[in-house]
Amino acid sequence: MQKQNISLYKSIKTMLFDQFFFNEVDKSKVHFYIQHAHLDTIGTRVHEHKKAQLLYAEGGIVHVFVNDKHWYLPARCFMWIPANTPHSILTNSKTGDLYNFYFKTEKEENDFYSITNIYYTNELLREMILYTKNWSGSISEKDPAKYDFVKAIRSILPEMESNKLPAFIQHPFPKDQKLIDIARFLMKNIEKNYTIDEVAQQFGLSTRTLSRKFKDNMGMNYVRFLRALRITKSLELIAENKYNMYEIAMLVGYNSLSSFSNIFQKVSGIRPTEYAQLLHTKKQ
Repeated sequence: MQKQNISLYKSIKTMLFDQFFFNEVDKSKVHFYIQHAHLDTIGTRVHEHKKAQLLYAEGGIVHVFVNDKHWYLPARCFMWIPANTPHSILTNSKTGDLYNFYFKTEKEENDFYSITNIYYTNELLREMILYTKNWSGSISEKDPAKYDFVKAIRSILPEMESNKLPAFIQHPFPKDQKLIDIARFLMKNIEKNYTIDEVAQQFGLSTRTLSRKFKDNMGMNYVRFLRALRITKSLELIAENKYNMYEIAMLVGYNSLSSFSNIFQKVSGIRPTEYAQLLHTKKQ
């Protein structure tokens, strides 16, 4: 067991590609399983677990793909993924930690546990999660202190129902490999104002072909998709709480704060300053 724990305690880049890890989570007969790691540039294949999963990001932003939806998990928020839900994970964040908790499904559960969603984490839950930073592997009743602590974390999650993040935290993500490559290119150059003509030329496509790809694969045009990527990046920057709104607007490709604020409100229903206040207030 000690050898397994040492093997499992790897960087997230290695861990998430490791079939051994997936198997360990599923075959474990105990109620709880924990695996935390430092964020890095990572990507997983689509997979699922027999246990439900809680993902918590302490820094950066994590991209989670569930049922053809692209979810954004900002820093100091958690995502609940019910058991047997196919998903994959991607992040380019270089700083922060990703906390993973796996919970065996109970026979009678609160409806909260059956729905995929993202929630603000209050300070109590955050401190409880961070307390487990050095824990790894199966958590059984043989260690009653740890077992009861993780059980307590699970039991208070339904209290976070009112802390649900806005619906704009998710949107469709391309399955077409060319569009995936384009999305990555745009994210790396999010501060630049590439037109669809320029992107098409960069990837050896005609503008008409690229436009059709967006319509057929995404159900949206290039402008809407680029806007979604920019709002995604702004969520990460707002969560970091290191830049003012004008700086964030420039960093995600807008030439004025008013333009950024208006688009953000159009997408989310609230202004970025209101979102920032809501996010950082919920963390208290």
